[in-house]
This record gives sequence, C-alpha cells and structure tokens, in this order.
Amino acid sequence: MNNELALLNNYLVVGAVLFGIGAIGFLSRRNMIVMFLAAEMMLQGISVSLVAWSRYHNDFGGQMFVVFIITVAACEAAIALALILMLFRASGSLDIAVWHHLREANQPAYVDEEIPEPPPGDTAAWPRLVPAGIEPEIDREDTDHRPHV
Repeated sequence: MNNELALLNNYLVVGAVLFGIGAIGFLSRRNMIVMFLAAEMMLQGISVSLVAWSRYHNDFGGQMFVVFIITVAACEAAIALALILMLFRASGSLDIAVWHHLREANQPAYVDEEIPEPPPGDTAAWPRLVPAGIEPEIDREDTDHRPHV
C-alpha cells in the first residue's frame, strides 16, 4: 500500500505543477493564444489528478470524467480558436489590452505604463556577432598572451 501512496503522491505533484504553470501563464501573459494554451494546461493538470485518484481508489469514475473533460476541451479549442481568429481579423492584434470596447461599461480602461528610457550615459557595450562568413577580428595580444603557464 505504501507504493500506491507514493505513486499517488507523484501524480498529484505532477498535476499540481501543470496546474500551477498554467495558472501563472494565464495570469502573466496578454497574448490570447498563450492564455488559451495555459487554460488547456490547467485542464490537463486537473485530468492527471483525477486519473491518479481514480487509480488509487480502484474506481473508474475519475477516468470517465477525464474523457468528458477532454471532449469539452476539444470543443472549447474549436470555439476559442474561431473567436480568436475573428477578433484578430477585426483588430489586427492578439493583445488583450487592445479590446477595450469589450469591457463592461462601469470598468475603467486599462492603461499600459511605458517603460522609462535608460539614462543617456549608461550605454553598455554589448558583444556583437559578426555576419556569417566573415572571420571576427580578434586582438592578437588576447590570443598570444598567457597570464600563467
């Protein structure tokens, strides 16, 4: 029985991690397709947990419920992608903040805050890659000098 409890624990941890990653992805992203995929990940985390509990209790109720969840998720995917395509065609963007006209009348409009520009004196010299096929210029002193032997 101890092995069954350890297996249940492992499956529940995987389900919780999937649900957590999906929740964080849904709350932190503004792209509708990414939000949709995060919602699907949350559904899959719940499905894994239901199958684990069903196996632990030797009952097929959880597994049958997962079949219905997968069916509903497939229908949701078709409808949601159709809605996303229609909204993209109407506005030309998949950003949630673009559709202010879809909010309720008593809700204030979302205002994006601009990221401040860095001060003019703080320009860091980032390394740059040379174009393909051109050998980079390397200082001869860097390759010939060995600080210690």
